[in-house]
Amino acid sequence: MVRRLLLTGLGSSLLLSGCFVANTSQAPMATTYPYSEQQKMQAAHHWDVLAEYEAAGMLRSTALRGRSLFINPTHADSTFAQSFGDLLTSQLVSNGALVRTDPINAAQVDYRVQLVEHKDRDFVRAPVGTWTALSTGIAVATLPINNWSEPALAVIPGAALIDAFSGSWEDVSSQEVIVTTQVSESNRILYSSSNIYYINGGDAGQYEAPKQLPVTDAW
Repeated sequence: MVRRLLLTGLGSSLLLSGCFVANTSQAPMATTYPYSEQQKMQAAHHWDVLAEYEAAGMLRSTALRGRSLFINPTHADSTFAQSFGDLLTSQLVSNGALVRTDPINAAQVDYRVQLVEHKDRDFVRAPVGTWTALSTGIAVATLPINNWSEPALAVIPGAALIDAFSGSWEDVSSQEVIVTTQVSESNRILYSSSNIYYINGGDAGQYEAPKQLPVTDAW
């Protein structure tokens, strides 16, 4: 009996020590964020959608109620920035805002575009349910082979399933843009909104200011 108790105590001690070792680390362990989604800008229409969103936010703001607005073109040094300024103006005017062509007696609207490029991004898993949907489509597609007289018809269920889901699938890009829109008056920020989007790598130039060639007196 005593021997059994000793063995049980020894075993418990080993298990506890093992748990203690397993739950320690010399540095914090990397973990993932909860599942989230981020939109991807791929068309000028998406720029207009953002302009519409920002215009609506300004018109809802109690701090901007009754104020005239002046959209500052100072930072309109890229294709996106130039277009966004025009689209934002159109959205504000069409929704009843008073937009001035000069900054006198008006709150100033500024917007900044920051391009972010990730150089060493790890593997990003597919959206939740992607592999289940694909495997289900493949499984369903194989079912009619033995029952339908025309084998080519077997691909229809799988194709239909993929069509149903593929419209919401998009690649995760290593490049993003942060678009910040602010309204200020008398050194006080009255409205501020920042939005982050994925972009295609080949579209990065639309969000960057053209590089200026150095001017020298050398021939």
